[in-house]
Amino acid sequence: MEFLRRLLPTCSVALACFSLLRLAVAQAATVAPVTSLMQPPSAPVDLKFDFGMGAAQPGFTHVPATAVYADDVGYGFGPASAASSGGGPASNEKRVPFSVKVPEGNYTVTVRLGDPAAMSTTTIEAESGRLMLERVQVPAGQTLGRSFTTNVRTPQLAKLPLNATGREEVSLDQFDAGNKLDWDHRLTVEVVGDHAAVQSMEIVSAPETPTVFLAGDSTMTDRDGGGDVSWGQMLPVFLKAGVAVANHAQSGETMKSFANALRLDKILSQMKKGDYLFMQFAHNDSKIAWPQTYVEAETTYKAYLKVYIAEARLRGATPVLVTAMDRGDRKTGAPTHGHGGYPEAMREVAREEHVPLIDLYKMSIAFYEAAGTDAPKILADGTHSTAYGGYEFAKCIVMGIKENRLPLAGYIVDDFKGFDPAHPDSAAALNLGPLFSAGAPRGPRPGTAPAAGNPGPGPL
Repeated sequence: MEFLRRLLPTCSVALACFSLLRLAVAQAATVAPVTSLMQPPSAPVDLKFDFGMGAAQPGFTHVPATAVYADDVGYGFGPASAASSGGGPASNEKRVPFSVKVPEGNYTVTVRLGDPAAMSTTTIEAESGRLMLERVQVPAGQTLGRSFTTNVRTPQLAKLPLNATGREEVSLDQFDAGNKLDWDHRLTVEVVGDHAAVQSMEIVSAPETPTVFLAGDSTMTDRDGGGDVSWGQMLPVFLKAGVAVANHAQSGETMKSFANALRLDKILSQMKKGDYLFMQFAHNDSKIAWPQTYVEAETTYKAYLKVYIAEARLRGATPVLVTAMDRGDRKTGAPTHGHGGYPEAMREVAREEHVPLIDLYKMSIAFYEAAGTDAPKILADGTHSTAYGGYEFAKCIVMGIKENRLPLAGYIVDDFKGFDPAHPDSAAALNLGPLFSAGAPRGPRPGTAPAAGNPGPGPL
């Protein structure tokens, strides 16, 4: 269990070799609870955890290898294991989840990385598969501190005034099971890699940090352990600590259903001045076979976009429109030049409302055409991206942030060198597959069949 051994290095004590396969839930009762976790939601969080085998650093809580997560304790290993490795305690030594009970909000997490005995390479994912740190290498005997900011949320909304109509909770559906860690009362961090090493972790409330809210469908949703990986869950790795990505996109959603399920209300309830609302809708909105949620490109589609824009502006946030990426041929990866009039309708709204536009539709076509033998590796099923495709699409979004000169561009990581979709990275060079667990393929919505002309296998 070399990876688990490297997770808990110390300079003064020999590295421990332990296995989460042997964890017993009963052992969690022996772990001392962190009292600050039980404070009211308004109380700031400032938690420090030490994973070493010796005495904890001053001010840090020591976390033993046997610390299985339990609500009454408020921290521990294991609750993400069912999503990341198929069930039971963490059964994949390359992925170790650690969770902390916290109120919803933004948090800056600082990890101290390094192994006193060997080179370490550590990847960090937060919540449901959000890529936060990618393959951070630390030479043997050295340590390195790295920070990122992420978002935690629950389905609950504020209690309604007496006689007010509406609901007090987001209507989650069967697709939310694929990213259920986005909706619980815990901050979950997964340590990924054969030679990963995390010595300590600090978690601090970050209520004033700007938030990038993402609204859309499955082509941008978080996916924990899925066979496809979206640009929405890849975006955080290109942003510095001090800004959080709150990905509310979900499979099957349209602008109508997103609002009806109170997903938009949840975003608006958290939104503040200086935040952003990135909107990418079209894959499902254009399905005339879905009569309850279909919107026509030149009329209701544009009208709904303008409502979302107005709601964001009312709260001092910046709305950003993103045209949906094109679909690709399942065998060749060639662009299908689909979506009809929806990309142009979104461009028209951007001009009419003076809203920043990121034309991912155009960029995706350039990407597909330039990828060569990698073109079939961009999409998992003709619609949803692989880890490779999601990573390159996220780079397109970052370029759109820069080209629109959004203040958010100040948070782009220093080592981002720019990106031209006509000259993409090679899939082999990125080698992103090992960083994401494979899961069951996406299936159709129960009782329905894919819409005619839609190459995807089901809800998007």
